[in-house]
Amino acid sequence: MEEKELIRLSQQGNDEAFEALVKKYQRKVFQLAFSITQDRTNADDIAQEVFLKAYMALRKFKFKSSLGTWLYQITVNHVKDYFRKTKKIKLISLEDTQAIASNEEDEMILREKRQIENERKKLVHKALQTLPGKYKIILSLRDIQGFSYGEIVDILNISPGTVDSRLHRARKMLRKKIASLTILRGGEL
Repeated sequence: MEEKELIRLSQQGNDEAFEALVKKYQRKVFQLAFSITQDRTNADDIAQEVFLKAYMALRKFKFKSSLGTWLYQITVNHVKDYFRKTKKIKLISLEDTQAIASNEEDEMILREKRQIENERKKLVHKALQTLPGKYKIILSLRDIQGFSYGEIVDILNISPGTVDSRLHRARKMLRKKIASLTILRGGEL
């Protein structure tokens, strides 16, 4: 069944149709919340709240954007509320890719590379932690979650120029933070 039909059925009170929509988007909503909060429990709670709010407001959904974009907007707003309420700043997760070593020598080299990569990630996380929320969110949406500029425009309800300038500023700020942290550590990255 097409998504629009599922939405229409859900708007008419069909719980099975809404459940199908939840199944389609639950992982993406959770991943977005987790990438920003870096806390599985809170990301799970946020995802549940997002779908509860979506269920309550679905009758007002007017198909002006995709359902996914609408859900991501709700998710970002709930994450912002989470940070406001808890005043917690969490690290943003970066994907950790590791190759499988075929022998002991390769494993030793791989371990060293992992250690260096982990140190780089920690440094990036530490720098990212210091950025204002709007910059953390835009970096997470674009560079971690991989959303397009158009999707970010819809999710954050800002202009394309604002997306571009915020992303540029966020990356520039992140580079400066990393550089200053690198200098503090003696120039090693």
